This record gives sequence, structure tokens and C-alpha cells, in this order.
Amino acid sequence: MLADMNETVKKRRTRTPKIVINSDDLAHIEALAEGAMQRNPTLADRLLDEIARARIVAPSKMPANVVSIGRSVTYRDESTGLDKTVTLVFPEDADIARQRVSIVTPIGVALLGLAEGAVFHWDTRANQRRMLTVIRVEESSDGDLGQPHDPRGQEDDITPDQTATT
Repeated sequence: MLADMNETVKKRRTRTPKIVINSDDLAHIEALAEGAMQRNPTLADRLLDEIARARIVAPSKMPANVVSIGRSVTYRDESTGLDKTVTLVFPEDADIARQRVSIVTPIGVALLGLAEGAVFHWDTRANQRRMLTVIRVEESSDGDLGQPHDPRGQEDDITPDQTATT
């Protein structure tokens, strides 16, 4: 019986992909996570967990194929086969109509630091687990999206209606 329980636990665990974060963005991302603690502690904890497990690198060492602030990412929902392209941004630059996704949203947290080819799991509002794959990462055509801003008061852009797991 113990062997069956161990097997069940192993099946539920998914390996989390490695992530890389640009050291220039780290302080701002940490401040956003801390600020989100009151409004959405679950999301803030996830962001802090991602930071804790990340490899932090200097901007000059940031791989071009890794999702970071100001970069566009195309990912595929493996259950539907549909691809979507978004740009990961700080909350003050978020604009869903322009496919600019805030770092302080469930999908933003899930995408942060992933490399092309990484696979991660996403839980929808209906509690359906979907597998997403990072297809392509590119520099955004918007020049100032990767620049740090004053994070005070920016945690209002949190959307707690979905949770992501990587």
C-alpha cells in the first residue's frame, strides 16, 4: 500500500523547468511580490518561490531564448494546439489589448525565466490543467518595456482568477 501511495505522489509531481532572471529586474520584481502580499498572497508567494529557485544573471549573460521583462513569448496550449504571443511587462506597462501581460499575473509568473522548449502546467479558472510549451522568445519591438519603473502602488494589476504551476 505504501508503494502505491509513493507512486501516486510521484505521478502528481511535475518537474519544474529551470528559470533565469535578469539581475537588473530582480529588485523591482521582488518589490512587486512584496507589495502583492496583502492583495494576493498566493500569487505573491508563487512569484517569490520562482525568484528563490531562479538563476540570477547579469544582463550581458541573459540568454536570448529566455522569457524576461520586455521580451515577447509565443507559447502553445497543448490541449487546444493554439499558439499565443504576449510580451511580459511590469504592471505599469500591462495592456491586454496589446498582448502585454504583467509579471504580477498568474501567467506572467508562470512564464518568467522560461527558455524556449520549456513545458509548464497551467490551471484554468475551471480547475482544468493544461500543458503549455514555450515556442519562441524574441525582443519586443517596444523599446522601453524592459526599463524598471517605480513599483510603489503597482500591485493593483493582479488578476487572481487563475493559478499557474510550473
